[in-house]
Amino acid sequence: MKIAVLVKEVPDTYGDRKLNLETGLADRGASEAVLDEIGERALEVALTQKDSDGDTEVTVISMAPDTATATIRKGLAMGADNAVHVADEGLAGADLGLTAEVLAAALRRGEFDLVVTGNVSTDGNGGMMPAMLAEHLDYPHVTGLTTVELGDGKVSGARAVESGKQQVSAELPAVISITEALPEARFPNFKGIMAAKKKPFEVISLSDLDIDAEDLSVARSIMVTVAEKPPREAGEKVVDEGNGGVELAEYLTKNRLA
Repeated sequence: MKIAVLVKEVPDTYGDRKLNLETGLADRGASEAVLDEIGERALEVALTQKDSDGDTEVTVISMAPDTATATIRKGLAMGADNAVHVADEGLAGADLGLTAEVLAAALRRGEFDLVVTGNVSTDGNGGMMPAMLAEHLDYPHVTGLTTVELGDGKVSGARAVESGKQQVSAELPAVISITEALPEARFPNFKGIMAAKKKPFEVISLSDLDIDAEDLSVARSIMVTVAEKPPREAGEKVVDEGNGGVELAEYLTKNRLA
């Protein structure tokens, strides 16, 4: 079985994250760049399958700036067999549509049985990439999985819904996305870190995928303005001088909170 796992370099969740107000892009110098945790959990799903059958090949794929090599290589240190890094200056600020087009083209080159992604990245928070990839690849997709099982030519698992949970499945090849309900990723050990330096690491560009990021015949999202989030305003303070309960009740009623 060949499994592709999509990983993404993002600003550290616990650091400062800011937008460049001139370009509208994330200021990647504001905090340390790390591998998105949900992508690491997706990789853990693939590595667990590899551990169980010993005959699974795991590839990590990422569309990222050319400076992201070390971050992507962490996936190799964790246990992936090879990596594909799509790096091109024309992809700076790529919208969801272009990103899906590029990643789908990279995936077609590998003829994978299963594509595993996180349900949503911690920087863009689009949450649409798994479905968009499935559309490009013409694969079935099951999203938001809290458990994953592989066997008999299909992938299955549970998905949380408002009234409980659903059991869903799809024939392979397929695209799945997982949630943080899946186990945390393993830590790379010293042996894995050293081995990662010798594993195949392919860097490709838009020309390798025959994609023109400037093609105006394809619909693209256009950012028209960007602004900093306004500072949080102080709330209304109620000082209890014997009538605090009444004032609180009036406030709740006025704001339709009661």
